[in-house]
Amino acid sequence: MTRQRSPSLFQSFNFAAEGVVHAVRTQRNLWIHFAIAIAVLVAAIGFGATKLELAVLLLAITFVLVAELVNTAVEAAVDVSSTSFDPMAKIAKDIAAGAVLVAALNALAVGYLVFSGEVATRSSRFLTRLSDTPAELTLVALAVTVILVIAVKAYTGRGTPLRGGLPSGHAAVAFAGWMAVTLILEDSSQRFLISSVTFIMALLVAQTRVESGVHAASEVASGALLGALVTLLLFQVFG
Repeated sequence: MTRQRSPSLFQSFNFAAEGVVHAVRTQRNLWIHFAIAIAVLVAAIGFGATKLELAVLLLAITFVLVAELVNTAVEAAVDVSSTSFDPMAKIAKDIAAGAVLVAALNALAVGYLVFSGEVATRSSRFLTRLSDTPAELTLVALAVTVILVIAVKAYTGRGTPLRGGLPSGHAAVAFAGWMAVTLILEDSSQRFLISSVTFIMALLVAQTRVESGVHAASEVASGALLGALVTLLLFQVFG
């Protein structure tokens, strides 16, 4: 009988990497966690977090990602071992999901402790600056974007004003908001940071429309382009 060889160290790392790639490819929650992690780290650098604060944030982020990976593994193992509804299988999945929830709440608490003071100070400055910006122009840009979305949908006969069709209204409004924030903060030292976070939020809105099956990627892309360009044009002409 031939003895099976143990995988080499390189193979072990390769198998582990394949597991992470598969989980990222198939689990939407992991994409969300990764997007939030990137946003948090960018914010930490922008706010000038200390090495200790960065270390704590990295530990909290890793804790969440590990919990999500373990949850994915538990769900896969339960699905393989159970071919019909089993109360114990449900309990196992619920406990694994609970571990992710605990990790996420811990990360939320860590983020609050790291960012609360700095965010409060800079939010006050931001709100002061925002009060002096053309708020009416922002509202007009959003309104014009919505009107154009409805008009295009009526012209193409695809979808309804609030669901489906070309272009995506949600993506149009989200990217119009991103563009407005970016233009409002033209002279702010925190423009890049806040614009980046807003852009990530707009991307997440667009991604949910594709994943839910409401819109195709082309419809979301056209909505994003419409909202951004309309807002840019209005601010250039009237800002």
